[in-house]
Amino acid sequence: MAKVSHSAKAFTPKQGQYLAFIDAYTRVHRRPPAEWEMQRHFGVSPPSVHQMVLTLERAGLIRRQPGSPRSIEVLVPPEQLPVLEIPNQSVKTSVSRY
Repeated sequence: MAKVSHSAKAFTPKQGQYLAFIDAYTRVHRRPPAEWEMQRHFGVSPPSVHQMVLTLERAGLIRRQPGSPRSIEVLVPPEQLPVLEIPNQSVKTSVSRY
């Protein structure tokens, strides 16, 4: 029987994508993303992003410094994060098809 690590915390696929985005963004830009950057990436409303951040924090998956912007720290080891998927965002155009 396989032993389950107590340090591994369970998260949903959607939460995993947010964690993967925060981790990748932080590695590339050397600072965590702002909520508006997550909103732009996932194509969701500001309240949706904020609720997800609060949910991740309550679950012990991230840590933030109160009153400090861009202070999100992912607490899940990188090897346990899923591959970041590119959201399906269709391009809108005014050109008619014929």
